[in-house]
Amino acid sequence: MTLALVRVSGMLVFAPFFSSTSLPIRVKAVFAGAVAFLLAPLVASLPNAQTSLSVSGLIGELAVGLVYGLSLTLLTEMLIFAGQIVGLQFSFSLVNLLDPETAVQTPIMGELFQMMGLLVVISSGLDRILLASLVRSFRLAPLGCFALGAPSAEMLVRAAGGVFLAALELAAPVLAATMLVEVAVALLGKLSPQLPVMMLTVPIKTLAGFMILTGSLALWPRFIEARFDSLLSMAERLIAASAPHAMPGWGG
Repeated sequence: MTLALVRVSGMLVFAPFFSSTSLPIRVKAVFAGAVAFLLAPLVASLPNAQTSLSVSGLIGELAVGLVYGLSLTLLTEMLIFAGQIVGLQFSFSLVNLLDPETAVQTPIMGELFQMMGLLVVISSGLDRILLASLVRSFRLAPLGCFALGAPSAEMLVRAAGGVFLAALELAAPVLAATMLVEVAVALLGKLSPQLPVMMLTVPIKTLAGFMILTGSLALWPRFIEARFDSLLSMAERLIAASAPHAMPGWGG
């Protein structure tokens, strides 16, 4: 039960929704303890499971949980970065809020994107899918048998680089619309130098950007679900690459 508790707790530290500071620490502790208590008799009976406590076993279980948590937290970072891009186009780059999740200053649009992404995660049931995948990981990486290798860590670092491309894809409609507004206003200023184009650019960009952003929200669930699925699949591949004992039926 202790080893299972360490694995579940490692996921709760970073994974979206589970790591939210809106959930009291005592609630998280009770939830992790209940999941570990229910899983203990099942995962201890799996072949190759090492139920004795050891430093290497505890580190391995913590590594499995952190692989899930760190992989899925890239989704949150993608949303925040996309919000920063949109906020810059909206001329909100100097409007910052104290993020309750990280206790650091974040742009207001980044906070908005993070909240909307969390709503999609909850409404789509992606939190339950993550928990189910963590439970299935005990088949591939039995208790006390996991050791994170250098190739797996390198794959996780490369995946972090994809955050920038995914954020640009999410912010692309607003980015394209605001750039077209800037070009149109610039051409209008050339045709009629008497117009106060500098005063018109910011409000027109903001209104057009909000209209495009509102229209693109219909595509958010599919986009976020696809990114969540790819990150979860990457976490499973990382564990499969470092698991010393593979069992048949993984992913069934």
